[in-house]
Amino acid sequence: MSGVSLSLEGKVALITGGSRGIGAATVRLFQKAGARVAFNYRAAQSAADALVAECGADHRIAFAQDLSTPEDGRALVRRTVDHFGRIDILIANHGIWESADVPIFTMSDTQWRTTLAINLDSVFGLIQAAAAAMQQQNSAKIPTAGLGAAGHIVLISSTAGQRGEAFHADYAATKGAVISMTKGLATELAPHGIRVNCVAPGWVDTEMSAPAMADPQTRARALATIPLGRIANPLEIAGPVLFLCTPLAGFMTGEIVNVNGGAVLVG
Repeated sequence: MSGVSLSLEGKVALITGGSRGIGAATVRLFQKAGARVAFNYRAAQSAADALVAECGADHRIAFAQDLSTPEDGRALVRRTVDHFGRIDILIANHGIWESADVPIFTMSDTQWRTTLAINLDSVFGLIQAAAAAMQQQNSAKIPTAGLGAAGHIVLISSTAGQRGEAFHADYAATKGAVISMTKGLATELAPHGIRVNCVAPGWVDTEMSAPAMADPQTRARALATIPLGRIANPLEIAGPVLFLCTPLAGFMTGEIVNVNGGAVLVG
């Protein structure tokens, strides 16, 4: 009996924030599934170079690219298409989260605008350019019927986007917007054969969450909200992202896939 394969053979994927954490796990998994992968990094060049070397430079490339404006997002898509000749998959994974609690009374305009710029403005530019490229490269075809799709967009949200997060109003606002974008774009882009879905992690063992998890009280509060009693490994987020980009998820669009150990059930 032959096995079931989650293959991305022949596909080109752009994964933002790919040098570490969830992004790096997704780059590795997509590479194993046969995709050609572009990813960006902002400052972690050594980690990005090491990941390219690990996965093989022939079908992997890392771009130094800040993502804080719509044009930044469009530029990264252009660089991917220029290098590989097309784009089939966009994973918008990058983002920032201030680990320190900041009450709304004292949150600065700078923090608010910076979080929105990175977590939302650049995502708009990425989606705009990627969807246009996917539509153009498939314009001569009838939108895919049955298994498969003309393109896949997967946005990374958070439990904070569904139930809010006290003292992190900026982050919760952006992640809630990502969920709304997923639902609206799913119906808009469906006629073009482009599937738009979202993965919403909870706490994940990454560099971004490390300062919070290092604080015993914060860690205890977090674990108390997770029925599975632990935080996720980045690969446990990358796996559902991969699934959403395969023909097995060809009839899914506009979905918010919760990968948080059951946390939203008790939040």
